[in-house]
Amino acid sequence: MSPSAYTEAAAPGERPSRPLARGIYVPTVAFFDPETDELDVKTVSRHAVRLAKAGVAGLAVQGSNGEAAHLLHDERNAITKATRAALDAAGFAAMPLIVGCGAQSVVEAVSLCRQAAANGGDYALVLPPSYYAGLFDAATTVEGFFTAVADASPVPVIIYNYPGATPGIDINSDVLVRLSRHANIVGCKFTCGNTGKLGRVAAAVRKSGESFVCFAGSADFTLSAHTSGAAGVIGGLANVSPRANVRLWQLAEAGSDKAKEAAELQAVLAAGDWVAIQTGVVGVKAAMQAFFGYGGWARRPLPRPDEVKVKGIQEGMREMMEVEESLADVA
Repeated sequence: MSPSAYTEAAAPGERPSRPLARGIYVPTVAFFDPETDELDVKTVSRHAVRLAKAGVAGLAVQGSNGEAAHLLHDERNAITKATRAALDAAGFAAMPLIVGCGAQSVVEAVSLCRQAAANGGDYALVLPPSYYAGLFDAATTVEGFFTAVADASPVPVIIYNYPGATPGIDINSDVLVRLSRHANIVGCKFTCGNTGKLGRVAAAVRKSGESFVCFAGSADFTLSAHTSGAAGVIGGLANVSPRANVRLWQLAEAGSDKAKEAAELQAVLAAGDWVAIQTGVVGVKAAMQAFFGYGGWARRPLPRPDEVKVKGIQEGMREMMEVEESLADVA
């Protein structure tokens, strides 16, 4: 199935999806007023354009880095609309926009998918249900959940396999391969970090001819994921260092001729990503504030790091940011 065929599963009259190109996708952070915690839509737009200009393949909103769990539904809609409008106005109308649509019930997940489509989203990134995991057979229930959501969603679905956010739920390769056959399920984000699983799924879909794309879920295993058959990375570190992440992907795509340079850059990004992994969205936003003068705080009750912690985050990412700055100079 070609990328354009993804649109065939959309409801009649819905806007078609933009194809998912190979490369780096950024799960963008959300921005809030430091005093009131109110949504800062202007900075949402500014940040989206900065990332697009850095050469990323696409953006994702309402993910873990986007504090989806902290957003009201109308705030989700506002972020999606603002991001799409900012990209279009800046000349990036062809850039795909992925929207987080995770929910515990089929009904709410489908509702979020419909809102995403209405607000300019092209793909829905959907977590499996987990709250009542003790009451269902994980594999059967999860497979049924994604099938039902995809059947009703006006935009194609990307499975979000993130055991850290869904305790006890880690979708296995057999289920993913079966789900890859659904006309409206077009990929998976492997935030589980399991390159063996990613490789099995990528190999199976290559053999079957399905256009199902596998994404690494963080920057620290970009090279190994690429080797295993990944089509790209959806990683939060690119909020801070988009150019360096894009460069690493380019080196990976270049193959053996650039293997040494790729390995060296992967080591630098892995060190920076370890800081981001340990501190989460709090650290990513603190790093953005320190290096770019915007980012601010995560929404309460998430903590606000003190000066000592911020300096630690800066130091842990300093080498990565030197690479980022060098790439900006030659852009």
